[in-house]
Amino acid sequence: MRDSMVHRGPDGAGVWLSDDKQIGLAHRRLAIIDLSDAAGQPMTNADAKTWLTFNGEIYNHLEIRADLVSSGYTDWKTDHSDTEMILKAYDNWGIDCVKRFRGMFAFALWDARLRELWLVRDRLGVKPLYWAQVGGRFYFASEIKAIIEDPSVPREIDEEALYHYLTFMTTPAPMTMFKGIRKLPAGFRMRITPKGDIREEEWWDLFDGVEKNHSSSEDEWAEVIRGELETSVEYRGVSDVPVGVFLSGGIDSSTNAALFNQVSAEKTIKTFTIGYEGASSYSNEHKYARQMAKLVGSEHYELNLSVQDLLDFMPRLVYHQDEPIADPVCIPVYYVSELAKKNGITVAQVGEGADELFWGYPMWKFALRLQKLNSWAVPKVTKRLVLQALKTAGKGDSLYYEWLRRGTNDERVFWGGALVFTELAKSKILSERMRQKFAGRTSYEVIDALFDRYSANSPEFSDLDWMTYSDLRLRLPELLLMRVDKMSMATSLEGRVPFLDHYFVQMALSIPEKIKTKNGNLKHILKKAVRGLIPDELIDRKKQGFGVPVTEWMMKELNIHIRNSVSEFCDSTDLINKSEALKLIDSGNPNAWYLFNLAQWWERFIK
Repeated sequence: MRDSMVHRGPDGAGVWLSDDKQIGLAHRRLAIIDLSDAAGQPMTNADAKTWLTFNGEIYNHLEIRADLVSSGYTDWKTDHSDTEMILKAYDNWGIDCVKRFRGMFAFALWDARLRELWLVRDRLGVKPLYWAQVGGRFYFASEIKAIIEDPSVPREIDEEALYHYLTFMTTPAPMTMFKGIRKLPAGFRMRITPKGDIREEEWWDLFDGVEKNHSSSEDEWAEVIRGELETSVEYRGVSDVPVGVFLSGGIDSSTNAALFNQVSAEKTIKTFTIGYEGASSYSNEHKYARQMAKLVGSEHYELNLSVQDLLDFMPRLVYHQDEPIADPVCIPVYYVSELAKKNGITVAQVGEGADELFWGYPMWKFALRLQKLNSWAVPKVTKRLVLQALKTAGKGDSLYYEWLRRGTNDERVFWGGALVFTELAKSKILSERMRQKFAGRTSYEVIDALFDRYSANSPEFSDLDWMTYSDLRLRLPELLLMRVDKMSMATSLEGRVPFLDHYFVQMALSIPEKIKTKNGNLKHILKKAVRGLIPDELIDRKKQGFGVPVTEWMMKELNIHIRNSVSEFCDSTDLINKSEALKLIDSGNPNAWYLFNLAQWWERFIK
């Protein structure tokens, strides 16, 4: 089980079994902080009553260590291991010690005195944590493939997870595509006893400590944002191995590069960019990345991918995904991680999170307008007449129909920043059996539960805050951050996310909606904060996003591969309507990629 994840930790390995063989912990090590053998895992405290296996980094570990020393903890066996700090912090403060941690983490801690196991996932879900309870045994791991190494763990598709995957591109926590295998949601922890008693609880919410500040001016907010971001980037430079930056030439990655260049101990930082060969539907961003690299004086590396690179990587893609993560951007993330690793980098700063916090997506602008329009007192009968007209005109599969359908049914218009099939399109793509099984249901049940949490925790209602909250609790941890974690760790490289420092997130959520959306300018206040730090040309250029020319590849070299894979999946299962799936593929609809990803995963893990 441990060595199925050797890519996550090629620098060392450890295993510990209790004397009564009732509990076992195992670990693969990617050495980043305190490279000595003394910092290996699983690690125990002085009396061997607490054992820990831990993935991630606690960036403020030296500060917490100093507090612990002041409290009388002087018997340290390591020079500066954050793993040992967690053990002593737990001994001093109990499991609530996690509230003091500034970082990304997933860990399991066995308390032999209380005979209980704790599983904890970090606030934003940067690191994954999976678990299963099968045949009187409790399993957990950073990747599902470790759990299913035990042949007694069944390999079956969770049909409810599949139903929601077709909407969200990913399976919403706590579900996974494997029936019986769950994932711990971001900001949650779990206590397990040897009797099999499980208690799961949320230990942090996005709005913890957030108070809306309507008195500060734009200039004051810009100064606060810049200062908090500088602090976050500096923390994410804490490492005993080389750190680099993924650089696209957009605002987020360029800001990371500029700030990291200021605080890095290295004389010359390294930056990395990915593009594509012969792609007409996607414009490479090399020009802007080179401009930023020249400004910071970085040692800059570039790589262009071809469709053959995708074909070569596809079997490993689904293997490292664990469950379908239906975002083709997984492919360039893997290759840019591999490029960095080959050039001496073990840690890379990435730009995820900024768009969600600062209204950065063009689609969000339209969705926000729709949500406000839907709040007007338009009679439902009028909405239903328009719905019928759109359906009669053959527009029932369109987003316009879907958005109006939601508003008519008193649902939130915004379900997330990355949706695949509308509810009507999903009913067509599902098999007859699946349509009957989920008759009367929609994926709004996932959103409705999130909205209840938002309503209970938000200091004041804001349509934009709801959009941010929903994406930070669904799309970001289970799609965007998983593509970073799974693809970077596949190359034994760690990705760090400065925009998702929890103090920075709380600060961003304190900014009023009217400041973030001023003049309808996406990322208005963030652009103001970083102007002068990076060139105006990069700040003011049209947003491009990190994409893949998958549509034109599907219509050419990939078409036969996708057709064969999806056909076999449909013939061997009773989940997807084959004729509708093939229509989708032959039309060049990009949604065919999500079926292809699903079919490839099924072939690798289920078949």
